[in-house]
Amino acid sequence: MQWKPYAKAVVAALLAGLGALGTALVDNTVTPAEWVTVAGATLAGLGVVYAVPNKPA
Repeated sequence: MQWKPYAKAVVAALLAGLGALGTALVDNTVTPAEWVTVAGATLAGLGVVYAVPNKPA
């Protein structure tokens, strides 16, 4: 299986999740509600970017 068609979505999910985690770590602790936010941002980044087709070359 080639991962190249999914690379853009995976990178977007990582960046969204890490961004949310960075925001949650401002007070040096992550609450359960913040973990839910991190998971939601990761899944949203993955799903939204995956759903948008690439422009033809």
